[in-house]
Amino acid sequence: MFTGTYTAIVTPFKNGQLDEAALARLVKKQIKGGVEGIVPVGTTGESPTVDWDEHIRIIELCVKFAAGKIKILAGTGANSTSEAIALTIAAEKVGADGSLQVAPYYNKPTPEGLYQHFKAIANNTKLPIILYSIPGRCGIEIAVPTVKRLAADCKNIIGIKEAGGNADRVSQLRAALGNKFEILSGDDALTLPFMAVGAQGVISVASNVAPREVANMVRAFAAGDLKKALQIHQKLYPLFKDLFVETNPVPVKAALAMLGLIDEEYRLPLVQMSATNRATLKAAMKASGILN
Repeated sequence: MFTGTYTAIVTPFKNGQLDEAALARLVKKQIKGGVEGIVPVGTTGESPTVDWDEHIRIIELCVKFAAGKIKILAGTGANSTSEAIALTIAAEKVGADGSLQVAPYYNKPTPEGLYQHFKAIANNTKLPIILYSIPGRCGIEIAVPTVKRLAADCKNIIGIKEAGGNADRVSQLRAALGNKFEILSGDDALTLPFMAVGAQGVISVASNVAPREVANMVRAFAAGDLKKALQIHQKLYPLFKDLFVETNPVPVKAALAMLGLIDEEYRLPLVQMSATNRATLKAAMKASGILN
């Protein structure tokens, strides 16, 4: 249902407000690039610094601009279960195709707490849910037994975005959950290693600027053309690496600004890149063929 390439799309701002015209351009670029879908208001979409109304408006606009041509996997997670439920219900109402649910951050629930959190969300929506394990940001991992328990007890919990940087976790998940449960890489540089042991695609940052290339890489690997997939990976690797030279989404928004697609604007506490890192990113974009 959510296999292939999903772009964790940025949230463009202009003069402190949501830039709806720029968002329309970005969604159009993704459709033209051939991705399977987009993920609005995830980490890359600066979800911590958009307010409630903006959060739902961004999802609603992505649904409108996509016009059924690609899927909308809405970021509606929170460290408050009631807030995550409310966001997910609102996303369902405005037409999202699914929900990406990050592990609660800062409050560090136990495995039982995680189970109860995700189960409560699943029980309050008909949307298919992709769990999101990113211990580097959340301070906790969604343990494999917890994922297995949730998949068994909640029919609409159908997959996981795995962003812990460990290919062995993919093998563990696949062994525990079988082949139907969807596993997506949460790290561009690890997409091919993850797919080699059972993942079925990626929720990508790099596809903001290179949607066709990332989508072609994933499709090539899925079709068994490992040589082509590796060639694309090697070409894009400098970009995969240097899009994280500073905290995401600062570099990818800088890259999109270099391409003339958005204004380079963030919300505090995020700030513009250092001059040194900006030069590094620009060089990576040129090396990857993204920037002339």
